[in-house]
Amino acid sequence: MELVVQPLGRTLHVEAGANLLTALREHQVPISYSCTAGRCGTCRCKVLEGEVHEMGREAKITGPNDDGYVLACMSSVTANCVVEVPEPDEVVTHPARIIKATVLAIEEMTHDIRRLRLKPAKPLDFSPGQYATLQFGPELVRPYSMANVPGSEELEFHVRLVPDGRVTGHIDRVLAVGDAVRVSGPLGTAYLRRKHEGPMLCVAGGTGLAPVLSIVRAALAAGMAQPIHLYFGVRTRRDVYGLAWLEQLRERHANLHLHVVVSTGNDDPQWRGGVVTDAVSHDWDSLAGWRAYLCGAPPMVEAAALLAKKKGVLPEHVYADAFYASGI
Repeated sequence: MELVVQPLGRTLHVEAGANLLTALREHQVPISYSCTAGRCGTCRCKVLEGEVHEMGREAKITGPNDDGYVLACMSSVTANCVVEVPEPDEVVTHPARIIKATVLAIEEMTHDIRRLRLKPAKPLDFSPGQYATLQFGPELVRPYSMANVPGSEELEFHVRLVPDGRVTGHIDRVLAVGDAVRVSGPLGTAYLRRKHEGPMLCVAGGTGLAPVLSIVRAALAAGMAQPIHLYFGVRTRRDVYGLAWLEQLRERHANLHLHVVVSTGNDDPQWRGGVVTDAVSHDWDSLAGWRAYLCGAPPMVEAAALLAKKKGVLPEHVYADAFYASGI
């Protein structure tokens, strides 16, 4: 049967029941992938015509519109079809792996945010903006985004403490320097697109600053010279953190523009009051030609995604990482 791959315009002849990801890779079609088990969402592609059979997956696909999207690693070709592989020139292939790491430090950033620094036994290859699953013990597993850039000797994570949270309580009260942690990854699709030369919109809510910080750090280190507007939204002034890092980056790079937005109780003239999406809406009549990186709580991410598309960002250029609750 025929499998047509867009926007490449290639027609592949594959056997009925063939795994979609395997078929694409066997025919040297560029496609991003990582876990190959339906968890990371990296191999997301869109079915334009026909049908493929997708088996149950563990994770929700995070995208501008889930309708029509499938994970190639979990899909089988059952009839002639047309699929779209996004951004074939921005492919990332970081096979997911499990590595051992040691706790270097647990630092208090705010009243309820901790900075967790780990020393991996082996380097973890990932793209800025991706995340990993950390296992601290039996039934103590949670996903957290890397805040460092790839190639760093340490892994950096920002953890918001959840009231009565089993995992975050363990991190806050039990975990100690020298303890072992299992790191599985990388995962996620909201990673930096390095070939883009237009403006970048980065919206971070709370600890959504971690993946955004990785993206911004990497973009600036790579010499990406386009305007980068980072909007950091928090609830109150005591939730603001990481300003020293952000100010240092801004001082060194004139193309980085920082906007701190505090929802309630703001009395600092350098910061803005209100909702972070309102600040973005006020500042820009059009975002056509931009790329948007949105990270944080689901309501904020969903509102920011709708706004970005309304202002002209193409749906396929909205990269979202919503931090869904994992229970206690």
